[in-house]
Amino acid sequence: MLRKDVRSPAFQASVTKASPSGASTADPAQIALFERLADEWWNPHGAFKVVHAFNAARVAYLSACLPRLSGRSAAAAAPLDGVDLLDVGCGAGIVTEPLSRMGARTLGIDAAERNVLVATRHAAATDAPARYRHALPEELVAEGRAFDIVLSLEVVEHVGSVPMFLSALAALVAPGGLLVIGTLNRTSLSYVKAIIGAEYILRWLPRGTHDWRKFVTPRELDAHLSPLGFDVLETRGVQLDPIRMRWSVGTGLDSNYLQVHRKRQSTRDDHPVG
Repeated sequence: MLRKDVRSPAFQASVTKASPSGASTADPAQIALFERLADEWWNPHGAFKVVHAFNAARVAYLSACLPRLSGRSAAAAAPLDGVDLLDVGCGAGIVTEPLSRMGARTLGIDAAERNVLVATRHAAATDAPARYRHALPEELVAEGRAFDIVLSLEVVEHVGSVPMFLSALAALVAPGGLLVIGTLNRTSLSYVKAIIGAEYILRWLPRGTHDWRKFVTPRELDAHLSPLGFDVLETRGVQLDPIRMRWSVGTGLDSNYLQVHRKRQSTRDDHPVG
């Protein structure tokens, strides 16, 4: 239901250059659509007002879940101290920045250069330790990077190739590490909520923000990632109470959801998704 920014047309040349195969996970149409909104990310009363309310529930869940699944105490002063964390499609850092305050060595990457500039400026103004980079995940794969935790929230439904994107994310997770995907389930209710409701009736999002056919079910996500060496640890829905206008994380998976995977220590018998 929520937007994720992508690269501007001016960046397309470097996208192609960064990918040895000439392929890219970025979708140029999505790039052009959201680049201009970068300055709105940190305005809680602006275009991303709904995103901020949604984000509070999402960050609260991750702040408890990530330490727990990493064998750490969420009550510690820096529960993710020493952990390398990557946020792919970080926007202007509204998830990256609070997680960086938990002690992780945190890098956010985004396909929109303006998002990265806004995120960097906000982190400097608030003394957040998050770092940002204008990049696609396949660029980091080509560099041989690996992280203990990789996040990609509300991105997969906007990419040019889901298998290629998930393969890039999978390659960036260290053995035993965590991969968290947040996206939209492809159900009749998600069409009503995310397309008809959010785009046409409530106008929380511009019309055309989402293509329901590109939504990914939890089962499809698992089917993509299991052959790449991942096991599902938990799946949680992110739901809106329309009476109180409050978001919460629970068991309902009809629209937005979060799925947490762990990479197996050995993936030599696994085969990539083609």
